[in-house]
Amino acid sequence: MLRKPLYLFLVLLGFVLVAASCKKSLDLKPSDGIIREDYWKTKQQIHAFVMGCYGSLLGDPGGSGTPLAELLFLWGELRADMVAPSLGTSGLEFEVINVNTVASNPIVSWRPLYRTINYCNTVMDFAPLVLNTDKTLTQQQLDADIAEAKALRALLYFYLVRSFGDVPLKLKSTSSDVEIVTLAKSPQAEVLQQILKDLNEAEPKAAITYGSQAHDKGRITRYTINAIQADVYLWMEKYTEAIAAADKVINSRRFGLIAGGTSWFNTLYRTGNSNESIFEFQFDAQKLNPFYSMFAVGNKRFVAANRVMDQVYGTDDVNFLKDLRSDGASVRSEDATIWKYVGKNSTDLVALSESNTHWFVYRFADVLLMKAEALAQLNRGTEALDIVNIIRNRANALSVTNTNPNPASKEEVSLYILEERAREFMFEGKRWYDVLRYAKRDNYAHLDYLMDMVSTTVPANLVRTAQTKMQDHNSHYFPIFDYELQTNKNLVQNPFYK
Repeated sequence: MLRKPLYLFLVLLGFVLVAASCKKSLDLKPSDGIIREDYWKTKQQIHAFVMGCYGSLLGDPGGSGTPLAELLFLWGELRADMVAPSLGTSGLEFEVINVNTVASNPIVSWRPLYRTINYCNTVMDFAPLVLNTDKTLTQQQLDADIAEAKALRALLYFYLVRSFGDVPLKLKSTSSDVEIVTLAKSPQAEVLQQILKDLNEAEPKAAITYGSQAHDKGRITRYTINAIQADVYLWMEKYTEAIAAADKVINSRRFGLIAGGTSWFNTLYRTGNSNESIFEFQFDAQKLNPFYSMFAVGNKRFVAANRVMDQVYGTDDVNFLKDLRSDGASVRSEDATIWKYVGKNSTDLVALSESNTHWFVYRFADVLLMKAEALAQLNRGTEALDIVNIIRNRANALSVTNTNPNPASKEEVSLYILEERAREFMFEGKRWYDVLRYAKRDNYAHLDYLMDMVSTTVPANLVRTAQTKMQDHNSHYFPIFDYELQTNKNLVQNPFYK
C-alpha cells in the first residue's frame, strides 16, 4: 500500500500548503514563498508531494470536507436508477435523487477536485526547480513525476466536465488549493481538449510499472492513461480513437478478468489491487473508506433499488442460478444492502474498523466494454457482442438478461452494452455518466432513455416535473455551488439554474 508516503505528505504538504494559504495577498514575500524557497530541493520531496496528490484523493488533508470517493459515488449514482434512498438519506441527497438540485446544495461543491488539481499543478510548476538542486534527479524521473500529476489532473477535469459542463480551467498552482477567484468558466469542449493534451503528453513519459502490485494499482501508469483516453474519446464520440486507446491496455497483456469462483469477490473487491485492476483509491486500516456509514448501519443512507435484483441481474426460480455480480457481490438481496464496499466476503459484513475496500476507478472489464461500445458505434456489432459475451460468461450472467440484439443493429447492440455496464459496474459511480453518454449521443438521439429512467426514480407526483426538466439539456449538469459564485465574481451560474 501507499501509507508511508501518505503520512510524509500529511506532515510536509500540510505544513507547506496550509501555511502558504494563510499568508495575505499584501505580504511583501510571495504567498508561495515557502513552497518555492524551502521545499523543492530533492527528488524525494517531489516523490512525497506526488504521493500527497494521491493521498488527497482519500480525504481532505485538513480533516474536513466530503471524501472524494464519497462525492464520486453521489455524483455518479444519485441521479441514476440503481440506488434508492433509505432511513439515513438526507434532504440534500433527496434533492439530487428527485431532480431538484439547487445551487446551495453542498453535494455540488467541486472543491475536493480543485484541491487535488491544485496539488497536481504545484508539482508541474515547482518540480522542475529540483533539477538545479539535486543532481541525482534525472530528466526521465522528473518527466515521470510530472506525467503522474498531469494525468491525475486530466482525470479530475474529466469528472468535472461530465458533472458541470463548462468549468474553470485552472492550469497554474496557487498558494491556496481552492483559489480560483480570477477564473471564468471555459467551454466544455475546450476543457476536453486540454484533458486530451495532458493525457497525450503524459502517456509516453508515464511509468509502465512501479515495481509492486499495490503501487501499480494505486498510482497512475501508462495504462491508466490509456483507460482515461478511451473514456474521454467515447464521451467525445471519437470511436476509432477510443478503440485505439483501449487496445493499448488490452494488447499489453498485463491485465485480465478475475475468473468466477469462491474467491472472486475477495480477490477483485475486498482485497483489491488484482490483475483486473487498473486504478483504485487505496484505502486501508489507517485510512478507512467512507462507505460503512453509508451502506452498512441500521440508518444507512442508501440501498439498492428494487430493480437491481428483479430487472438488472434477473432471477432464475427454476435452476436457482444467479449472476456472480448480484447477490453477495454488488448487493445483499435479503435487505438490499449495497454490498460491494462493506462485505468481508459474499455473506459476512465487515466491521467498521475493517472498512477499507478500495474505490474502483478503472478495471479491465471497463476497458473491454468501452471498446465494445465504440465498436458498436462503428457498426461492428459482431465484434462488440463477442466482447460482451466474455464479460457475461465470466459472470455467469442469466439468460433472462440476454436480449439477443441483432449484430447489424447499432441501436440494439448499444443498448445491450449500456445494460451490461450497469450489471458490471453496479455502484462504482459510473451509471449516471454511462446513461448521459448514451442519451446525448448523436445530438441527444436517446433523450427518451433519460425520461424513462426518471419515471422510475422519483415519486409519482414529481415525475412530470422531473421529465420536463430533463428535456432541457442544461439540466443534465449540476449547478455551480453558491459559495463559488459568491467568492468568484467571474463565474456565471449554469444556464438551467439561473
